[in-house]
This record gives sequence, structure tokens and C-alpha cells, in this order.
Amino acid sequence: MSASSVEIALVKAGRTKIRYPASVVFDDGTHLVVRAPWAAPGVRDFGFVRFEPGDVFTEHYWRDRWYAVKEVRTADGTLKGWYCDVTRPAVVSDGRVEVEDLDLDLWLSADGSTVLRLDEGEFEASGLADRDPQAAAEARRTLDALEALARRGPGFAEALSH
Repeated sequence: MSASSVEIALVKAGRTKIRYPASVVFDDGTHLVVRAPWAAPGVRDFGFVRFEPGDVFTEHYWRDRWYAVKEVRTADGTLKGWYCDVTRPAVVSDGRVEVEDLDLDLWLSADGSTVLRLDEGEFEASGLADRDPQAAAEARRTLDALEALARRGPGFAEALSH
């Protein structure tokens, strides 16, 4: 990978869930922003949003925060919304960004009318609360904070940068 590109690796339960190349947009040593096309094969229809070939993800990772935020746009630039993954802080080294997915997610639609907490059952079933109670508590606090921020209305993306 060149200095302007990285490999994103999303790890879940100790296994790499997905890996894909992304272009670096910004990196201040704490906050890393990359851009990548939809990396999975075909269409993924969640019911509340469809991710599909041509979609572009502008992904925000922090080395000191327990989440990653992905702004999702269509190929023509229309904003679909923000998909927020609750993760351990990103580890960035040797052209690779690794984030450990902690199963909790949040979706915020482009117009702000839909805020959805996702995968809470998956989180409970993961056993994280037994294996690492501190991480589980931080994951729950993070999801609550992201939801509160999303429900405040306009300025979600800008608020995350501060």
C-alpha cells in the first residue's frame, strides 16, 4: 500500500470479517479518514438502507474512540446516511487499519428521521460482557452517546470531528 492508501481490516471475534483497500483522505495521528467503494459483493439490503455497487463510503476512524463512522453516498453523490460501528479504537500501522467490531451499530438516515440501534442481540450473545466487562460497558456507553448525538439533529458529522 502506498502512503495515500491503506488496507481496512474489520475483525470480529478474533477473525477478519472483511478486508479492502481505501484511499487516505486525512490523518492527523488520531483521526483517520479514508474513502472506499462498497467492498462486499453485490447488494446488501438491510431494509432501512441498501448498500450496493457504486456506493462510496467515507470512513472515519479514531485511535482513541470506541467507534467508526461511515458516511454512505450513492455513485452520484447523494447522501444515504451514516453507519456507525461500535469498535475498539483503531490500530493503524504498516499501511493497515484494524478495527475490532463489538457488534453494536447505529444507523442515521440522511434526513435525520431514522435513528436505529442495531445488533444488540448479537452483542449480548457475543459473550463480551463475560470475557471483558469493561469493554462491554464502554461499548454500551458508546452506543448510547452516538444515539444521543444522532437524535440532536443536524450537524451529526461535524459533531463527531470535535
